[in-house]
Amino acid sequence: MSNLTEQVRSDSAIGPYTFEEFLDVAAAFHGNPAPGLILGGYMVDAARAFLPEGTLFDAVVETKKCLPDAVQILTPPSYGNGWMRVLNLGRYALSLYDKFTGEGYRVWLDPAHLQAWPEIHAWYLKTKPKKEQDRTRLFAEIKAGGRALCRVAKVRLRPDFVAKSHMGAIGVCPVCHEGYPAADGAICRGCAGEAPYLRESETPKLRAVPLDAAAGRRALHDMTRIVPGTSKAVAVAAGADITAGDVCRLQTMGRNNVYVEDLSEPLGEFVHENEAALAFAEAMCGPGLVPSGPPREGKVELMAVSGGLFTIDRERLTAFNMIEGVMCASRQSHLVVEADKAVAGCRAIPLYLPRRVFEAAMHVLAEGPLFVIRPLRQARAGVLVTGTEIYSGLIEDKFEPVVRSKVEALGSAVVACRKVPDDRAAVAAAVAELLFAGADLIVTTAGLSVDPDDVTRLGLDDAGLCDAVHGMPVLPGAMALVGRVGGADVIGVPACALFHKTTSFDLLLPRVLSGLKLTRRDMAGLAEGSMCLSCRACTYPKCPFGK
Repeated sequence: MSNLTEQVRSDSAIGPYTFEEFLDVAAAFHGNPAPGLILGGYMVDAARAFLPEGTLFDAVVETKKCLPDAVQILTPPSYGNGWMRVLNLGRYALSLYDKFTGEGYRVWLDPAHLQAWPEIHAWYLKTKPKKEQDRTRLFAEIKAGGRALCRVAKVRLRPDFVAKSHMGAIGVCPVCHEGYPAADGAICRGCAGEAPYLRESETPKLRAVPLDAAAGRRALHDMTRIVPGTSKAVAVAAGADITAGDVCRLQTMGRNNVYVEDLSEPLGEFVHENEAALAFAEAMCGPGLVPSGPPREGKVELMAVSGGLFTIDRERLTAFNMIEGVMCASRQSHLVVEADKAVAGCRAIPLYLPRRVFEAAMHVLAEGPLFVIRPLRQARAGVLVTGTEIYSGLIEDKFEPVVRSKVEALGSAVVACRKVPDDRAAVAAAVAELLFAGADLIVTTAGLSVDPDDVTRLGLDDAGLCDAVHGMPVLPGAMALVGRVGGADVIGVPACALFHKTTSFDLLLPRVLSGLKLTRRDMAGLAEGSMCLSCRACTYPKCPFGK
């Protein structure tokens, strides 16, 4: 952006108003004539002065404070019509730009420039407490400075920002029966737990009986006995007849009163915790998963039927847990899990869940399973070791054993291996040879850094590499590469794999074998948790790396 010379008006008017009139308009619209709003009036004027007459324009404001109201008072763009967008970048600036071309003018306040107006400067940088500010002098400086207070630069907005977004289809929320953007999910965001309103208590009226009167009655819920550090198990199961022995056992657990079935039928629309938990588990399970069986202590676990890559619909898992009264916890997404292992568990929080809440949760789950175990294909891997020092025999190749061991550990096999010098033509030719040998996964090693001799990426490009993502926020292994050549997946392993036992290759290989198509956004999502601690005794995957 380059600064422009502003044509300063000879008077202090703001838009169609005198300075004093604008103070009244600002007070009526905003609640008070805030200094930021009055300055904003001059900023809007400064931007409009450069727009050609008759331009249809939109606005973007870089703060939530005061400035949006100046735009709404003086221009057609507003919150309501969607022509003004507020990006809270923390900068007191705005831009007006052509709706169609994205060309416009940005206006901001420059602290260095404002030194000529000391009271404005102190107000803007908050160097003087509000009670010590001279409000009369502050407004006098604003009026005297006018549009000369502003800095203006020509800008062009990104095409994706200028493009209009549309609300899309409108659905009817099955819980509250009000209209909402269908793209928000199975239920509206209010019913998903984001509404700020308090609800009246929806607790069923249950009756408890003294423990000495409980013998012969039927337990309403599981009652758990915990021996600290030793055991945790159901002492009396829901639906079981309570015996004299159970009474003694419950007394040792500190129970004085218990809920029993015949005296505790809830009035109204409620779902028992066991019924709710089982319904949730059945809806959450996708391919490769089954509920663990009947609920225990109001909880059902989700079990892996077979091994593979455990994947989660994170957005809908969050939406489910936003609903008050239900919960689901799971292992991390994209873990390789074993058969017959629990990977998630769900339950209702209260003993009886209001049916309204139960149905809201089930509507979230109705769009499909939250969890899937993707089987790992048995790939035919071709290993391509690059490096003149290895090709010439100066250094022993230790790459191929590392790659082979990790590929075979996941059920795949290495069908061919090629070693080539740092020559892009040789790299491309070796890729062709591996494909001819039947490889449907090509793992290249080294040659991916910034060294001028590292030409592996160039050779892969010559071989027809496509859908490539090079570089990822993982340490060690930031220079990793994924893509495809012909019908084969490609993983580029950086040289760090020779030194570190666990690298980005360990995160990428199971994803590729499960058939996931990895994008730059997928790679960016790995950043949190993907800094290896390089422990002396590596315990991966039983550690935080990649999670």
